[in-house]
Amino acid sequence: MAKTPSPCIDVCKFKREGHCIGCSMTKAQKSMFKSLKKESHRVGFVQMLTAQQERLGKYSHWDLAYRKKLAKRKIAAEKLL
Repeated sequence: MAKTPSPCIDVCKFKREGHCIGCSMTKAQKSMFKSLKKESHRVGFVQMLTAQQERLGKYSHWDLAYRKKLAKRKIAAEKLL
């Protein structure tokens, strides 16, 4: 099974109260994701992030961009989103 890729969609502009306008992660969350080794932790992080995006709003563009990233790596989006 392929490793879950970072939720980052290469926008990296931290404007919304410290959250990236592309993926909603804070700088601390980006660092944390990089340190996650277990696949279950990486999947859980992505699920937490999608809940965070729903709470914050204005992140509907992320879902499509991340699904494209997953498809490119032949990873089923259903296991994450």
